[in-house]
Amino acid sequence: MAFDVQKIRADFPILSREVNGYPLVYLDNAATSQKPRAVIDSIVHYYTNYNANIHRGVHSLSQEATDAYELARKKLQDHFNIKNAYEVIFTSGTTHGINLVASGFTKILKKIRIKYRCMYHTV
Repeated sequence: MAFDVQKIRADFPILSREVNGYPLVYLDNAATSQKPRAVIDSIVHYYTNYNANIHRGVHSLSQEATDAYELARKKLQDHFNIKNAYEVIFTSGTTHGINLVASGFTKILKKIRIKYRCMYHTV
């Protein structure tokens, strides 16, 4: 199976641009990752149809946004064979996700008493 770079590039609308006469090559993914057409279309669909806070309102838009959010969580649960849908957590980005994991480890480590013994020996 060949790796078709042009097909992958075609999924990302911004990569159809040229910069200084050359096809755009974007290497700053640590700061911002470019979005494929499917993600852009999904975001536009959300803002066009559901733009409301999830799990907070009793009005129709909030309920529809919550339903769409939970459906996405369920799809990921099924795709990755996760036991419970609530185990799927969405974050605002990589830094937020890493900080959430680090915070969790901090809480776990506070509950574990680590015992160690230093042994010195001379040669």
